[in-house]
Amino acid sequence: VQLQASGGGSVQAGDSLRLSCAASGRTYSSYAVGWFRQAPGKGREFVAVISGSGGSTSYAASVKDRFTISRDNAKNTVYLQMNSLQPEDTAVYYCAAVRSGYGLGYPPPDGPHEYDHWGQGTLVTVSS
Repeated sequence: VQLQASGGGSVQAGDSLRLSCAASGRTYSSYAVGWFRQAPGKGREFVAVISGSGGSTSYAASVKDRFTISRDNAKNTVYLQMNSLQPEDTAVYYCAAVRSGYGLGYPPPDGPHEYDHWGQGTLVTVSS
């Protein structure tokens, strides 16, 4: 599966953005999709993940209650709605996919090493 992330931009603190991760392939619903971010000089950080069916989600503590991950398998697209953005959310955001049992009794894949398909990243800059 090939992934294409989009929707990044420059916003003010408190604003919202919606990122999209579009995928090729007819079996996208078999993949858990996660969002990660990488700030300058830092490692890649888990943000959120959604199961293939969309029925299960998991978030990093730093974004819970502000970000919402969702998917539309008919459109082969996963979304990350980001509200109340803060300067510390500034990073390049990546989407990634992996065939996973998450949502079927398996834990959410929240480590970068667990994913084998990556998009190219989209930059989010939040100014105060």
